Amino acid sequence: MVVIRLARGGAKKRPFFTIVATDSRSARDGRFVERVGFYNPKATDTETKFRIAQDRLAHWRSVGAQVSPTVARLVKTFWRAGEAAGGRGRASAGGLGRRSRGGGG
Repeated sequence: MVVIRLARGGAKKRPFFTIVATDSRSARDGRFVERVGFYNPKATDTETKFRIAQDRLAHWRSVGAQVSPTVARLVKTFWRAGEAAGGRGRASAGGLGRRSRGGGG
């Protein structure tokens, strides 16, 4: 089963999370199918805190992927903040390059 969840990166005491579509059996920071977005909890005011490709999220949901509770909460929180700011919130839908990873074959 495909799951959309967070993969941790960054340094010690400086977390940076990538939102990925991955097989549910793979490790948290292991192999993934596609990078869908990112979340930076330590972002300053000038940095982007959250970005997700809404079209790719909708695609993965349409083919049966489950969204983790944490990712669902983040999407809900930042989507609402983006609408309240007149569409200029931190929840950006574009500008994310799709990067796939894994074995070729």
